[in-house]
Amino acid sequence: MRGSVDAKLYLYSVFALKRCGGSPGQRTPWLIGWEAAKANAAPAFVLQSMMLAILLAYYFHPPSAAFLNALAGFKERHGLAFVLIASAIVGAILPELFVIVFFQRGRIQLQNARNSIFNAPFWAFDGFLVNLMYRGLAEWLGDRTSVPIVAAKICLDQFGYNPLFATPYGIWGYAWKNSGYSFAKLRPLLTWQYYREHALPVLIATWAVWIPLMAVIYSLPLALQFPLFALALAFWVLMMTYMTNRFAGKIEADAELPISVVGDVEELNS
Repeated sequence: MRGSVDAKLYLYSVFALKRCGGSPGQRTPWLIGWEAAKANAAPAFVLQSMMLAILLAYYFHPPSAAFLNALAGFKERHGLAFVLIASAIVGAILPELFVIVFFQRGRIQLQNARNSIFNAPFWAFDGFLVNLMYRGLAEWLGDRTSVPIVAAKICLDQFGYNPLFATPYGIWGYAWKNSGYSFAKLRPLLTWQYYREHALPVLIATWAVWIPLMAVIYSLPLALQFPLFALALAFWVLMMTYMTNRFAGKIEADAELPISVVGDVEELNS
């Protein structure tokens, strides 16, 4: 799920470079990722602070702990249905509704329906795998809160699952969608160069935002990890959708975009 959302970080950095007179082709993937991380430092700090407050409330404020335990119980009772529905809402329905309300003046377009038809199962499957990973890490390393266990889970998540599956899944999944679901057009993109140019900036921006968030999530009991992940992702999706759409509109009004950036804008809006 993070792959597509954090791809918006890459686009946001591209727009920032364009406004400053730069070009993505003049920057290395590492530098583009660093620009994206800096551009989103403020909203990331807000989200990280909010999640830290939830963590502290869980351990030091009994009423908050009772509410969160009730949420965990709801998730456990509904199991896979909760995971799939929450993932579809956060990854597909929520950002589409946000765009309709704030950027399309309430007018629903055919493209919104097309986006939702693709995004809902795409991110439901990703949410299923994220929940499966949380359960697997708890079985393997234990469902206890300690510095070594939390650190090990973060490393396996952010430096294993993320670069090996989450980010490629998001980047190549949307490349396939934007190519008209053509595997023939997708095949030339399945290269190390494409991964390096598109995935590395996303990974760097992702790590800056999500490593602190995962420290909070893995410090909670297993039953709460996916619900709190979905909550954090919901806020992050809304912030990224707002900033990328606002910034894209400003750039398009100011100047003609290079072809490479136009492709990224189309990917963002599709």
